[in-house]
Amino acid sequence: MSHMNLRESSLSEFESATAVTRLSESTFTAELDGDWSVAGAVNGGYLLGVIAQALRANSPSAPDPLVVSTYFLGPSEGGSADITTRMIREGRSSATFSVDLAQNDAPKITALATMGNLAGLPDDVATTATPPKLPDPDQCINVAEAPGDFVKSAPLLKRYDMRLDPETAGFMTGRPSGRGLLQGWIRLADGTEPEALSLLAFLDAFPPVMFDLGRYNWAPTMELTAHLRAVPAPGWIRVKLYSRNIAGGMFEEDCELWDSGGRLVAQSRQLARQPRG
Repeated sequence: MSHMNLRESSLSEFESATAVTRLSESTFTAELDGDWSVAGAVNGGYLLGVIAQALRANSPSAPDPLVVSTYFLGPSEGGSADITTRMIREGRSSATFSVDLAQNDAPKITALATMGNLAGLPDDVATTATPPKLPDPDQCINVAEAPGDFVKSAPLLKRYDMRLDPETAGFMTGRPSGRGLLQGWIRLADGTEPEALSLLAFLDAFPPVMFDLGRYNWAPTMELTAHLRAVPAPGWIRVKLYSRNIAGGMFEEDCELWDSGGRLVAQSRQLARQPRG
């Protein structure tokens, strides 16, 4: 099979940065973009977008990730990566795959994912969850305007337009609230409207919730499970990030994404190591 680069000149910055090149029916390569990094490591949410591009290429009738459970085996860096997919089961409306990403023959990600069609899901919302109450984006704090060392260590921040609720942004001036809560708004910096794969990235885009507890060092993710619930409406995405349990040198981090129509469109929970120092 000839190599096919799944990249077009008209793609958005995110689509281009997560594009994959098919090598065979089950293998792909990708050029990981170091501009989507934090503390020298490529961001986990961005990596989810990369592996989801490969899964989408192998699942044209079920193009959207419904659930992805990902184990992070080691930090990734900018440069070439190898992706291998394996179909486990294909049903009438969904398909389940395993997917692995490696760099220089070292495993970096192993995941299970079920793909489906978000647009074809029944419209039967019945949730007691409520979206976070936030000031308008222009009344929130632009994370890109954080102290220079923080932004310099996280080039990822320039890939997003990310606004923090002032009530949860105290960590930026050395006054974290101690509640374990961050919330605000997010969209892609180039103005591209949200869709399924960018939702995966948004789930892991905000600073770690540990920042609100005064713990500022890198907090490497061990496992992240993402659920996508609906096609997002155009516009800003509301983000709520919180933690309820810190123990054994680890912490949980829950994330909710709400679209401009007030609908819960994605959720995640990750287990991460507490920052050292």
